[in-house]
Amino acid sequence: MKKFFTAIRNIWNHEELRKKILFTLGILLVYRIGSYVLLPGIDRLKIQDLNAGGSGSIADFLGLFTGGAFNRASIFALGVMPYISASIVIQLLGLAVPTVQKLQREGESGRRKINQWTRFLTIGIAMVQAPGYLAQYVPYDQFVDHTKYDFITWTVTCISVIIGATLFVMWLGEKITDKGIGNGTSLIIMTGILSDIPGAFAQEFSQQTSFFFLIEIAVMVIVIGVTVAIIQAVRRIPVQMAKLAAGGSHLPQGEGARSYIPLRVNAAGVMPIIFAQAIMMVPMLLSNTDALQNSKVLASLTNYQGVGYNVLLMVMIILFTFFYTAIVTNPNQIADDLKRNGNFVPGIKPGKDTAEFIDRVLSSITLPGGIFVGLIAILPALVLTMSLTKAQMFAQFFGGTSMLITVGVILDLLQQIESHLLSRHYDGLMQSGRVRGRNSGNVASSGYTV
Repeated sequence: MKKFFTAIRNIWNHEELRKKILFTLGILLVYRIGSYVLLPGIDRLKIQDLNAGGSGSIADFLGLFTGGAFNRASIFALGVMPYISASIVIQLLGLAVPTVQKLQREGESGRRKINQWTRFLTIGIAMVQAPGYLAQYVPYDQFVDHTKYDFITWTVTCISVIIGATLFVMWLGEKITDKGIGNGTSLIIMTGILSDIPGAFAQEFSQQTSFFFLIEIAVMVIVIGVTVAIIQAVRRIPVQMAKLAAGGSHLPQGEGARSYIPLRVNAAGVMPIIFAQAIMMVPMLLSNTDALQNSKVLASLTNYQGVGYNVLLMVMIILFTFFYTAIVTNPNQIADDLKRNGNFVPGIKPGKDTAEFIDRVLSSITLPGGIFVGLIAILPALVLTMSLTKAQMFAQFFGGTSMLITVGVILDLLQQIESHLLSRHYDGLMQSGRVRGRNSGNVASSGYTV
């Protein structure tokens, strides 16, 4: 405990880190306030009655990721989902479109161009999702005072407000990433998730006996511990160092020293989960159309407790795990960096053979990592199906996407804080002095990590 308070004091004494944290907290506060601002013309009492109903639909699930803004008919109802969807499309285009591939290799200038395209695509997606949201969840006849707004005026106004608010949320996330600490988009999602925890625990405690509630908490702690272990797990590939790096006091001393390449079991972090969840909004939008609203297939894909929804979610998480791992970890680049520095993997020829070896190892650990993440993601549905919990909201924190995102983002945040502290020779947040987050296993840029 003494080390913890020492670390907190070190964080506060680190001027740059203190400013970044305060800036991030300020941006998140703005987002939380905005999530309670209702759309024009909405009757607050009717919306409260709707939320009290607890329909158990996918709307409740999506509301979890927006801090309730989705169910409150807030101006931030769509949150960052349009931005995430746009990012998915752009990254997929990077696999097939040469122009996008070229921009991805152009460094900072290419990144700015891709970000610009992503913003424009975000507008387009929000323009599609906003009318569907209004028609499906905030119909004019039920929630609007007809004496103050006619249908056309209200619809156009709300669509404009939702699109503008979505772009504002996107801007808030980018500001956190640029001037704050952590990934802005992930932190905004995590903030929405954490805001529902007190209510979920209180609801479960009121409906469950004290003994079983304690058992549930114990099981939840175990699931969190296993999740953290998997997220931080690495496969170390030994590397023979031909010579000591210049100024490398941090490297093992002597000619022929040994190091290793740490390949993370879950190198993609929480992004596959976020991407998969964004894609799962498509069936919901399609079910809003007159032609498809009676489709049994779409009905199964919008029931997040159903078999169809959870099977598709798990498959998409596994696929996105492979996809995003391929983006953040490039075996060819790692092999080239090793060869250029005169280093090699024992028993493996430098160059192409090393790249193929790293790719095989990476594939062998990515599949079980993706399967585990997928199983954790569908755990709440299994818990609800077997009636192991009383409160539906509580089950969402019994594993699931919410837990994976929260744990992943917190570990990433701790890693970044740790890096800032160590840069000023402060003691870190952990006794070992290391917290492995999303970036610790990313060897694509440096070739190897010691």
